[in-house]
Amino acid sequence: MSAEVTTTVNELDLGLVRQPSTVLFGPGQRRQLPAAVAAFGDRALLCTDERMAGDGLFRDLVEALTGRGIDVEVYAKVEPDLPRENLLDVVEAHGGSTFDVIVGVGGGSVLDFAKVASQLLAHGGDVRDLYGENIVERAGIPIITVPTTGGTGAEVTCISVVYDADRGMKIGVASPYLEPAMAIVDPELTLTCPPGLTAATGADALTHLVEAFTGRAKNPGAEQIEAHLYVGKNLLTDLYCRHGLTMVNTAFARVVADPGDLRARTDKMMAAFCAGMAINTAGTAGAHAIQSPIGALTHTAHGLGVGALLPYVMRYNLPTRLEEFAEIGRVLGVTAQGESVEARAQAGIRRVEELLETIGCPLNLKALGLEPDGFEYVADQALLATRLTANNPRELDKDAVLSILEHGYHDDRSWWQA
Repeated sequence: MSAEVTTTVNELDLGLVRQPSTVLFGPGQRRQLPAAVAAFGDRALLCTDERMAGDGLFRDLVEALTGRGIDVEVYAKVEPDLPRENLLDVVEAHGGSTFDVIVGVGGGSVLDFAKVASQLLAHGGDVRDLYGENIVERAGIPIITVPTTGGTGAEVTCISVVYDADRGMKIGVASPYLEPAMAIVDPELTLTCPPGLTAATGADALTHLVEAFTGRAKNPGAEQIEAHLYVGKNLLTDLYCRHGLTMVNTAFARVVADPGDLRARTDKMMAAFCAGMAINTAGTAGAHAIQSPIGALTHTAHGLGVGALLPYVMRYNLPTRLEEFAEIGRVLGVTAQGESVEARAQAGIRRVEELLETIGCPLNLKALGLEPDGFEYVADQALLATRLTANNPRELDKDAVLSILEHGYHDDRSWWQA
């Protein structure tokens, strides 16, 4: 590992979050959707996936909307990892229609789909025209997000991630104009979430919390805040991370023990919401950068991929983030007074790993199907994700990524030398 160890701190005492105008959280709050839609108009496009479209709760939402006199059209073809083809399809299917509001009901891919569809149905074009940061420069159709998985935090973020098969990679569309107008976060919608999806989204939320809390502090000036979405970890994102970590610390075990435990589902969904609020300005980092090409090779779930990488990315970043990992240990209740900061930091990392194991996330890369002959490809592709690597607290170069992959493949969770 050749990358230099440099610690960054929030010297400005900056606090910055971006969020929907309205967030409605709590069991049963989906019943407010008809009133929320009616505030924008009487024509709505509901976006979802095939699984959710067959769920009685979704049909109830449609009936409640039409009962309110709202003209509803449904697009139910959103696929995992949001392929670009879905967005081409919705323009072909609904491009001639006029909608007052777009509602996304589903997991992260569905919510990301709704954000980009809002732009394409309002202004036309191809999603490829929107790839990158702040390419979207005007508002689209207002968006209401209704998450159903409790993991990605996409209900409150202003980024969508699209898989472009021709380019063989996931690409971000990031702009404040993608921010939903409203998020309705109802934990009851996660009660039917299958165990595998519960595990993947839980690992994703936990990775978001850790990466946002331990990410790079950038101390941006006014011009940087205007030009960039991801301005680094800050006072307000740290608040959300601490609360989210407190929630997952007990929620994961309770959800696994009883998937029907609404209180546990509520805490897990609160953690995911907090994580989304944090990454909306702090961003994600190394684990997310490295997972994308691993996912392309192994076709494994995004959440399980970032979770499997997290132990090794945490160890790599540890020299630059001793205080933050020690604070994670304190929040998670595994440190004792009088211990060294290094001991407390290591305890925090071990507890994060225990939480990942609790929900059934693999903790090595071999379990994902990654083989050593793919390491070079993964490292090269990971370093192309500069919006993510720029947030990592320790510089990532090719040697560093290869080292993380080697440790992760061999399940080496010893304490590495810096």
